[in-house]
Amino acid sequence: MDEMDGRRWHDMGGLPAGEVRKDDHDFALWEKRVDALMVLCGAKGHFTVDGLRRALEDMGPEAFEKYTYYERWIAAINQNLIEAGVYSIEELGTRMDAVQARGPSYGEANLQDG
Repeated sequence: MDEMDGRRWHDMGGLPAGEVRKDDHDFALWEKRVDALMVLCGAKGHFTVDGLRRALEDMGPEAFEKYTYYERWIAAINQNLIEAGVYSIEELGTRMDAVQARGPSYGEANLQDG
């Protein structure tokens, strides 16, 4: 899409996109947690659905093509929480390092905690 048609990269409404799957699928646990996190953040007043949408739209076309729906959501939630001052990038990095040190699985993390 070019600048002349008045659309941004994420605005695909009305364009050919191939077949739409209508079958149901189960969500992975982490996807359900991302959805719950969005609800909790909204309830706490950290940001709104409009804030989530703005962060999603600001990611650019590469992220839209590269990441899944919930991967984009968690990045947008994170961006909004940083902007709201809930935590800093440095605090996030420290916490991510601590989580990574626990091991690649929930079971291995529990072994270290126990």
